[in-house]
Amino acid sequence: MRDEAVRALRRGVAVLVLAALVLAPWTVDDYTVALLARTLALGLVGVSVALLTGVAGLPTLGQTAPYAAGAYASAVLGSRLSDVAVVHLVVAAAAGAALAAATVPLVVYARGVIVLMITLAIGELVVTVVGRWRSVTGGSDGLAGVPPVRPVWGLPVLATDRARYLYALVVVAVLVGAVLLVLHTRVGLLLRAGRDDEARLRASGHRVPAHVAVVHVAAGAVAGAAGSLLVVAQQFVSPADFGFDTSALLLLGVVVGGATSVGGALVGAVIVVAGRDWLFGVLPGYAPLVLGLAFVVTVYLLPGDGHRSAGGPGRLLPGLPASPGGRERPAPTGART
Repeated sequence: MRDEAVRALRRGVAVLVLAALVLAPWTVDDYTVALLARTLALGLVGVSVALLTGVAGLPTLGQTAPYAAGAYASAVLGSRLSDVAVVHLVVAAAAGAALAAATVPLVVYARGVIVLMITLAIGELVVTVVGRWRSVTGGSDGLAGVPPVRPVWGLPVLATDRARYLYALVVVAVLVGAVLLVLHTRVGLLLRAGRDDEARLRASGHRVPAHVAVVHVAAGAVAGAAGSLLVVAQQFVSPADFGFDTSALLLLGVVVGGATSVGGALVGAVIVVAGRDWLFGVLPGYAPLVLGLAFVVTVYLLPGDGHRSAGGPGRLLPGLPASPGGRERPAPTGART
């Protein structure tokens, strides 16, 4: 009963948040619209986190890595070669997917809390690299002054905060819709089956690591595309955009929205990021503490799929994955086979 009430509350909040996002350009000031555009980019990264955490069963703290790859690819392209946003989007998605593909051997054969550790290390490594590769990334100072872009060839540039926000909103809607369509196909069913009972899926002849590798690369592409939206929104990118605090916020957003719900993850990430920005204004210096407490409370008290899939008691944070039906099983020491 309590689970049903929480799910109903989540659905109601999601509807309100989505309605607010659609109406925002005509109801709030330009500064808030600019903040919301960056929030949409992070929300799309949250969708990629949900793909791995809730759908494939791979909890992650490393989606800032393909996010950064996509952002820098888009920024370099925009500064030197092209001002067409759709080209930036494709190149950024390809950069995120390529980085994810390069890390497949490290990620898809690990399990449980080990995945969190590996993905966190990958994310921090990427932040270190972009902070030191000054000739391409601008180092810790970042890349500033990225020119405005036009959505496609022949259209005017996105010269206002409202125009950039509406572009980001359309891209997020299209990509989330595409992800939802794919998850309602046989691919989505196989991924969920592998998450819930890997041994049974292997016994039926399916190659679980191959399925997980595909979703890992796809999630990298989604995060890379989000990096392109970030650059469009703020015309600037720096290593500070991809730190551990961003990874933690994204995971918290996925837990709040429901780890097995792609739409819920988007809404949860938007709520958490918007809440962070509000807290920085109301409680300067204490926002990280409040968000940390919110994460602990959410993980241990919130029932439902977010609890089971993203780290509730007896799940990932204590190091014990849950088997189907909520029963605990010993933390595995081997790899996926």
